[in-house]
Amino acid sequence: MLCRVSLLFILSMMLTSTIAHAEENVDNDSLEILRFKQAEAISLVPWYYYAAINQYEANIHTENDEKKDNIHIQIPEKKWYGFLPEHKPTAPEILEWFNGIGKDGDGDGIADPNNESDVLYTIGSLLTKYGQSEQDIKKALWDFYQRELSVLSIMNYAKLFQKYKQISFEQNAFPVPKTYNYSYRNTWGDARGFGGRRIHEGTDIFAGYGTPVRSTTYGVVELKGWNKYGGWRIGIRDIHNRYHYYAHLNGFAEGIEVGDIVEAGQTIGSVGSTGYGPPGTSGKFPPHLHYGMYKDNGNTEWSFDPYPYLKRWEKSDL
Repeated sequence: MLCRVSLLFILSMMLTSTIAHAEENVDNDSLEILRFKQAEAISLVPWYYYAAINQYEANIHTENDEKKDNIHIQIPEKKWYGFLPEHKPTAPEILEWFNGIGKDGDGDGIADPNNESDVLYTIGSLLTKYGQSEQDIKKALWDFYQRELSVLSIMNYAKLFQKYKQISFEQNAFPVPKTYNYSYRNTWGDARGFGGRRIHEGTDIFAGYGTPVRSTTYGVVELKGWNKYGGWRIGIRDIHNRYHYYAHLNGFAEGIEVGDIVEAGQTIGSVGSTGYGPPGTSGKFPPHLHYGMYKDNGNTEWSFDPYPYLKRWEKSDL
């Protein structure tokens, strides 16, 4: 116990010194990555998994996240305190006795869910309990979230963070190159009749057959294949828990597969008129790209209007 406390203290002082020295010259993202690397030094769990969990938690906690500056992870009180009757910061040994998972991450003898070091150390302890392989991390995340989409999202964020060694991806692109002829208007919420009465969950961008379709964001391919409504379609999730849906494609970019990382502006397919029937159905409507956006809050996912985003990206895209 003494060795662990000493290690925590030394690493905390080293990180504080590093941040103080670099504060004026390093952006916030770099400082945040330094914090995750401190957690990695203690647990040996790669920093990008901490960053991915933190990003996911930031996405699902939009209104109740004022207690921490950079660490957005909120561990439910039932998990932190277990069966302890009084929910207040206490010694981790007591929490363990009551089946709580809260840990002391800064060596002060107290496990506090509002202390960033304690939260990160607790998450690290949860992950290392299963092991340090990718499959072990998945099992740990499933145990914590009990939701497949949550696990998939976090693992995909980690993949992006690992590849690019950064945690912000704000670049976007209009889904059709501006050098091609296209037209669109706001059709989100319009009535649709095929397959039963429903609303249109996207914006239709009309363009000629074969017009390149580009990813609007950095993200990971989550879905690819045929759907009787959307025809050949592909789905990409970004780091903000937004799912980008591209439908009625004529085909896919060569080699693109589920699990691949894509960049904003990267060609992922081409405009077609597929859908409204079994695989291969085409030509029941003029060629166009159906572009939809969905948001996940950790419990459910819903469609929202992509038109304002398309207008903004169209203006800023070169």
